[in-house]
Amino acid sequence: MRRLLTVLAAGVPLAAAVYLPTASADTQDATTATATTCTAPAVKAPAGTRVESVTAVQQAGGTVNGTGILQGTVTDVPAYCEVTVTLTHPGADDHAKVRTWLPVSGWNGRFQGLGGSAYLAGDNNVGLANAVKGGYAAVTTDAGVGDALDTSWALNSAGQVNTTLLKNFASRSQHEASVVGKEVVDGVYGKRPAYSYFIGCSTGGRQGYMEAQRHPDDYDGILANAPAINWDEFEVATLWPQVVMNNEKTHPTGCEFKAFTDAAVKACDTLDGAKDGLVNDPSRCDFDPRRLIGTKVVCDGRELTITAADAAVVQKIWDGPRTPSGKKLWYGVPIEADISALAGADAFPVPAAWVKLWVAKNPSLDLSTISYSQFTQLFRQSQAEYDKVIGTDDPDLSDFRRAGGKLLTWHGLADQYIPADGTVHYRKQVEREMGGTKRVDDFYRLFLAPNTAHCGLNGLDGSTDGLAALTSWVEHGKAPKTLPATLINTDGQSVSRNLCAYPKVSRYTGHGDTSLASSFRCVLPSRH
Repeated sequence: MRRLLTVLAAGVPLAAAVYLPTASADTQDATTATATTCTAPAVKAPAGTRVESVTAVQQAGGTVNGTGILQGTVTDVPAYCEVTVTLTHPGADDHAKVRTWLPVSGWNGRFQGLGGSAYLAGDNNVGLANAVKGGYAAVTTDAGVGDALDTSWALNSAGQVNTTLLKNFASRSQHEASVVGKEVVDGVYGKRPAYSYFIGCSTGGRQGYMEAQRHPDDYDGILANAPAINWDEFEVATLWPQVVMNNEKTHPTGCEFKAFTDAAVKACDTLDGAKDGLVNDPSRCDFDPRRLIGTKVVCDGRELTITAADAAVVQKIWDGPRTPSGKKLWYGVPIEADISALAGADAFPVPAAWVKLWVAKNPSLDLSTISYSQFTQLFRQSQAEYDKVIGTDDPDLSDFRRAGGKLLTWHGLADQYIPADGTVHYRKQVEREMGGTKRVDDFYRLFLAPNTAHCGLNGLDGSTDGLAALTSWVEHGKAPKTLPATLINTDGQSVSRNLCAYPKVSRYTGHGDTSLASSFRCVLPSRH
């Protein structure tokens, strides 16, 4: 879910080494001989599949546009060979397209797998284009499902969950894309990639964690950001703001929600020692929304007064879903995040579809009537039925560590769709499973980005080069202690920061320009 609201018969003897790379994968500037043809290679079907077709088309490059709900444009894309392999699982009547883009010249010897967004299983061309522009051969899959918000595949004609396509989307197709993509690279270039990387955010981030957990040999390095792990839990939890407003019969406006968020950030801004428009450690923020009761807010020309009921709703949304008896189920919307993203006039479509189709199996379910007790029931049902299918929260990464893999993640602390607390929770589970912070840091590092929305460091609310840090770690053994980033503070100003490797947080040194990373250092929070 990057930020939303981004076929010839099998076995045909078409194998051909189109050109041979001559440069090392140690540099992005590696060059190769120019390909004279773009010919479809022979592809061996991955276990449990049959290859339905293989096609190859040479593309001129230039400007590449995104498709569907995830728009974007990449310019100056070099010429590339596009190989499409369509797979099916015999007896399942599914048809998953695996697309591999290979630079006609200048391949850097590396391979890149690309993840999806929401219910989109793979890339929408922008990631592929950026990869090719960077010299990578890249692969993605549609898993046989549709666009990001297309859930028409969820239920079959009998109203039952389409388990084949759910399995494709949850795990199977990304692994098969890795296998097929590397075969295509070998068939076209005459050699396998020197290094393989996976990149994804949101759904793509979840897919990256799935690869580390279930297929530890697929990739040398995984950049999995704002990961949608704990899918069976957080997807239901994402409906909580709607459930709260409907049950409390109080629907604050977007302006009122913003007033609460702004007040909380202002109150907790200086906890890191500097007034810089960023909350570096929101877990220390204990702002009480009742402090705003009686405050006047001007919204669309109307003056509104914040009520005790408004404050109670916000407190429940920040606190997160609980059972009627008060037991905490999951994490709430972060205090820095845009509450109205999930508390608008209508339910956010991704969790709405999950609860209606996969959990309740009832497309006509009226979400506005869900009581607190019914919410708890749906939450528990989702856990019971889907944790093993799409939960992606197995903390045992022993095989990935033994394989030499590296996992790098950043997550925005103002993520309005997937609370970073869920990722921190998983990281703590891995530490308990695998022997503590230092042992886990050897292969898995997490960085938290203040005032950064869902997948925001992809250039929407700041930027960072996680792939450069990952390749340096994988290929040169340089583990990133910090992740240099440009963030946008609450005043809309760009500031430089070194994101700290969890569990450390950023603290002001007491002197220097607060817009510069050099004025801050990473320290362990006092609670550790």
